[in-house]
Amino acid sequence: MKSIFDTISAKCSESITKNYSTSFSTAVKLLAPSIRQDIYNIYGFVRLADEIVDSFHDYDKNALFGILEDHLAFAIKNRISINPVLNSFQETVHKHQIPLELVNAFMHSMKLDLTKKVYTSTEEYQNYIYGSADVVGLMCLKVFVKGDAKKYEELKYSAMKLGSAFQKVNFLRDLKADFEELNRTYFPETNLNHLDETSKNKIIVEIEQDFKEGFKGIMQLPNEARFGVYVAYIYYKELLNKLKKTPSFEIKNARIRIPDYQKYSLFAKCYFNYQLNII
Repeated sequence: MKSIFDTISAKCSESITKNYSTSFSTAVKLLAPSIRQDIYNIYGFVRLADEIVDSFHDYDKNALFGILEDHLAFAIKNRISINPVLNSFQETVHKHQIPLELVNAFMHSMKLDLTKKVYTSTEEYQNYIYGSADVVGLMCLKVFVKGDAKKYEELKYSAMKLGSAFQKVNFLRDLKADFEELNRTYFPETNLNHLDETSKNKIIVEIEQDFKEGFKGIMQLPNEARFGVYVAYIYYKELLNKLKKTPSFEIKNARIRIPDYQKYSLFAKCYFNYQLNII
């Protein structure tokens, strides 16, 4: 029965989320059950594409990505896929009327990672972030507002800014892996061979402004989504603060992370603040 396969597909996307990102999956668990699975479905899809371009070094990435493109188009057109991740994602796309423009923009940025190594201009950098992060925020927003077009338009800018902030924090955190292992440089006009405090702080100021704009939208989200997104926001803000305090030469030589015990403390603080309505 198709319903059994659909259930397995959903569990597959959920499992991918939980195994690849404990921090994000914790935030997703704090969303209302009515929207939780759809966020798992989105994450499962974006992670699948990301893994192809970032991890499958011993295989033909271009061929694998081409297969993903073809199967994605088939899944969305026919409302089914034998790939469980795409099967669950297409269901979310149709259920929440996620525009194909968002999906295509995401795939375009992921495809750039197969060949493009250096982003030399602000325009190139911003276009990449739009496709790799902003549109993911917009896909999630489509789920959060449950068809409320007016609410979607009101929160669209903030959702994009929050997506940008998360992505830029990831760039800064993963600087060593991106530069040394994947030979990628996302930040324009920044010499990663000689990253100094001035360059680092310029990036951090940019991210802080994105967070400021993103937070405005969090406060206007429906109740079903607000707390989970707030927790993700606090986690990434704390990660940014840690990066801010870390000397630039250390960021280049190690992946900065937040220990599990500190994560639990942050989540507890978020819950306390939320219950007291002081966020």
